[in-house]
Amino acid sequence: MALAFDLQDFLLRARVLKLYRQALRVTRRAPVHARGELRSTIRQEMEDSRDCNDRQRIRYLLSAGLERLKRLDEMLDMQGHPE
Repeated sequence: MALAFDLQDFLLRARVLKLYRQALRVTRRAPVHARGELRSTIRQEMEDSRDCNDRQRIRYLLSAGLERLKRLDEMLDMQGHPE
């Protein structure tokens, strides 16, 4: 059964997928021994919120996810793991 999305749902879904792809890209810069754990943590956090239908909550989670991704990126920069 196909779900009907309106434009706002479609745009939110696109933003969520973009965040997920960005997060996975950043893990490539992590030390080899930490990559697997980082990827599984990212995957688990996405799965935990998979059934959320509240747009306001999704926007909050996106904002929090982007902030956490930014901190991870900065931490990897400080540790000497360039892009």
